[in-house]
Amino acid sequence: MANILRIQVVVFALVAASFTNIYLPQPVLPILQSEFQISPVQASFSVSFVIMGIVLSNLFFGYLSDRYPVKPIILTGGVFVAAGGLICSSTGSYTVLVACRLLQGLFIPALTTSIAAWLSRSLPAERLSSVMGAYVSATIFGGMGGRMLGGWIHPPLHWRYAFVTASAFILVTVAMAMVVLPASGREEIAAARSSNGRETYSSLLRKKELLLIYACGAGSLLIFSPVFNYLPYRLSGAPFNLTTETITLVYLVYVLGIFLGPLAGKLSSRLGGGVMLIFSSILLGLSLTLLLLPSMTAVILGLLGVCAGFFSLHTVAVVLLNRKLTCSHGKANALYVLFYYTGGWLGLTGAGFAYEHAGWEGVIVFLAIFLVIPLSVGVFERRVESKARD
Repeated sequence: MANILRIQVVVFALVAASFTNIYLPQPVLPILQSEFQISPVQASFSVSFVIMGIVLSNLFFGYLSDRYPVKPIILTGGVFVAAGGLICSSTGSYTVLVACRLLQGLFIPALTTSIAAWLSRSLPAERLSSVMGAYVSATIFGGMGGRMLGGWIHPPLHWRYAFVTASAFILVTVAMAMVVLPASGREEIAAARSSNGRETYSSLLRKKELLLIYACGAGSLLIFSPVFNYLPYRLSGAPFNLTTETITLVYLVYVLGIFLGPLAGKLSSRLGGGVMLIFSSILLGLSLTLLLLPSMTAVILGLLGVCAGFFSLHTVAVVLLNRKLTCSHGKANALYVLFYYTGGWLGLTGAGFAYEHAGWEGVIVFLAIFLVIPLSVGVFERRVESKARD
């Protein structure tokens, strides 16, 4: 039991460190815009190009994690992610910064997708829901930590030091993983390679029940990510006129998701994944409308609801996916992450143009349109679960 606990702690730290790097510049986008003399859409590239890199490389690392030991993959990914962050901290060129953010994105799946696949095939089914919920909580903790690091722990004008700290965090957690994670034996590698041969990416995509879950993940991040990406512009202007440090404190609503991850996983086992997806979609939609009101109280309540709705959607989708799998966990989870971040990238980019043309109201309307995706998947899952009970 003690050894399993140590592994879970290391996995949590490694995933959190990885996600810290993804959203690091988000609270200081207006500062990047001013320092490099760029537009809001160009400033958002410092986040969206990381996501693009994840999208481009994720299937490759999913394939590797089904065939080879996890520790060398983690080590390689950690070195490149840390190196990219250190270059970002010292460059005076925004083009170089964006290129290194892309480099970081290309190697983050070596730390996240490979770990998810390893957990899925290594844990007994009865522990998978709660542990995958904890995995999602680590992604939430990392997302919050990156935003706090970039806009509050280090003063906003010193955003470069945040990249140094995040790189050091990656290197420390990778070193912990090298010490604590068990080496893959010949039997495990052989079993993983055998499993890899049973499903292809194409065959997984032809399964309707999996494709819908992938769409749910994509739609969820598409809605969620732009809210926090363009929040600094909303809160720094009238009627709020908040400082960057104060805006960054608003990201503490993320703490809610750290507890919601495991809880949502347990509730999906008790109430059914379909019910949870429907409830979470409705909550997310109602919360988006609160963000339109010129009231700080409404904004905080709206952000809490957005976090609760999104984190529940994401956790339940991950749990449902891994419940349905009997093999090829690396490939299946890689496809989920591919769809997930493709949705996030489309959301960030599309919402950027919506913001430029119609302001914050345009962003909220753009996002609300896509609520139909997780809501529809929830209705489908509820029907499937009802038939299974009958």
